[in-house]
Amino acid sequence: MNLSVELAPKHKPGLRLANPVMTAAGTFGYGTEYSHLFDIQRLGAIVCKGTTLEPREGNPQPRLVETASGLLNSIGLQNIGVRALLEEKAPVWAGWRVPVIVNIAGEKVEDYAQLAHELDGAAGISGLEVNISCPNVKAGGAEFGTSPEPAARVTAAVKAATSLPIIVKLTPNTGEIVKVALAVAQAGADAIALINTVRGMAIDIATRRPLLGNKTGGLSGPAIKPIALAMVYEVASAVDVPVIGCGGITSGRDAIEFIMAGASAVQVGTASFQNPRAPLDVLEGIEEFMKKEEIKDIAEIIGAARR
Repeated sequence: MNLSVELAPKHKPGLRLANPVMTAAGTFGYGTEYSHLFDIQRLGAIVCKGTTLEPREGNPQPRLVETASGLLNSIGLQNIGVRALLEEKAPVWAGWRVPVIVNIAGEKVEDYAQLAHELDGAAGISGLEVNISCPNVKAGGAEFGTSPEPAARVTAAVKAATSLPIIVKLTPNTGEIVKVALAVAQAGADAIALINTVRGMAIDIATRRPLLGNKTGGLSGPAIKPIALAMVYEVASAVDVPVIGCGGITSGRDAIEFIMAGASAVQVGTASFQNPRAPLDVLEGIEEFMKKEEIKDIAEIIGAARR
């Protein structure tokens, strides 16, 4: 049974994963936090939490609110900064079999380019995920991902600054998802990941105030799966680069749906908060499905729902 997928076919040497299951940025820390809970080396790839040039404390508390079949978060890209990542995390990753992809975020196009330059060639880093889709920061983030032109500018700047494969993660908070996807693909993205969280909020009727310290946040979890699946289907039908599906995946069955919609790989996110072993459970669910259906190669079902 062949589960391997290539996420950067136009890039040399590419970005080949042993299987299509990845973790989603911001939900799996730096991978080290989960390494004692299960064999993370069995995963296809680990995407670390969003990284900025300087350390960030994030948004004011409270930052998490549970909703019906979902989770609202307003973390605000809390992270240790790129220099600490290179000094403390990358040397650990260099000893791992599973590839690690660094999610990068900035307030200006130049921030993304500088991050890409500083991370280029670092041992332990197999690729970059360009975050132009975070709804929880006041500057940058989703501002770049809601229309084609700024999304393409960020992508082109990162492409020019690094030799690493580039994944661009898109926001669902736009009416131009296909146009944005086409723009970043044409600007040099090796793969496209979608979706990030859907903008939302919750209100405490006792205090008559928003429950999140930042007032609004990003909705994730099973509640957004139908939205994510439809967008993956649309984008995969339009672009000529691999697509990575993300949004509400909690089981192998969910992952198979995204793969049949056209995703070459999937990211497991919010499910890890409830079940730290969720990414591995998803992988084992995919394996079980393929055995039952006598599918010898994952490529046989990528985009099956579009044929």
